[in-house]
Amino acid sequence: MNKNQFPSGWDEVKVHRVIEYYDTQTEDETVEEDEHIGKNLTRTLMEIPKELVPLVRDLITKYETSH
Repeated sequence: MNKNQFPSGWDEVKVHRVIEYYDTQTEDETVEEDEHIGKNLTRTLMEIPKELVPLVRDLITKYETSH
């Protein structure tokens, strides 16, 4: 049997706590958590063509330096 490998700062106890948290969460609590997270996002992910990546990076840099 292979030993589990966890990301830095994680161990089996922490993994089991996270699993227990989500396994015991009610549907209403799940919806509330999702809605709360959605209201606090200031960034998003999107798929763009690879050839546009340099342009988007430049645009983000310009935006961040002006704010």
